[in-house]
Amino acid sequence: MTGATDHAKRALRAELRERRQQRSEASLEADALALKEQLDRLVEAHGASSISCFLSTPTEPGTHPFIVDAVRRGIRVLLPITRSDGLLDWAVADEHGDIVEGLFGTPEPTGEVLSPSAVDEVDLLVIPAAAVDRSGMRLGWGRGYFDKTIGSMEHCPPVYAVIFDSELVDEVPSELHDQRVTGVVTPTHTVVLAPHRR
Repeated sequence: MTGATDHAKRALRAELRERRQQRSEASLEADALALKEQLDRLVEAHGASSISCFLSTPTEPGTHPFIVDAVRRGIRVLLPITRSDGLLDWAVADEHGDIVEGLFGTPEPTGEVLSPSAVDEVDLLVIPAAAVDRSGMRLGWGRGYFDKTIGSMEHCPPVYAVIFDSELVDEVPSELHDQRVTGVVTPTHTVVLAPHRR
């Protein structure tokens, strides 16, 4: 990572993290319900019966209402479990599943642990992001888990990053290993940004 790019990424992440921490609880709850509607439409548009998603942290756009309802509707939802080697294991979401704190303090599911290759079978990837630019370049939170996952998939399905409206920006700092996403989902809309790659 070049020094200038690394510095630019860190500065942008810090700014975005601060903005997220200033959101009110009421705003976050309303956004979670609105996001659920957007994600429901996305799943329906792709005819997806199996997806990956993530358990949101308290300051992220809330994914919990969507996950619970998707499971109730019979959609197979894989949730990530962080590993110390930089890869993600997966677990199938369960309506009443327990949530534990993962390696980096993020919420993670309990239950049977599936290997990193389990995600190869999903119809749609829904992933976290700090920001995404208009070319589809995603800025994550700096650990590279989702870049590695997307980059290693032989047949990658459409990938959508979940962000707040203000986090769709003109440009994010990036490097060769950073992965583009197909589009973004916010509480108010879904935007396709880059053609589906594989």
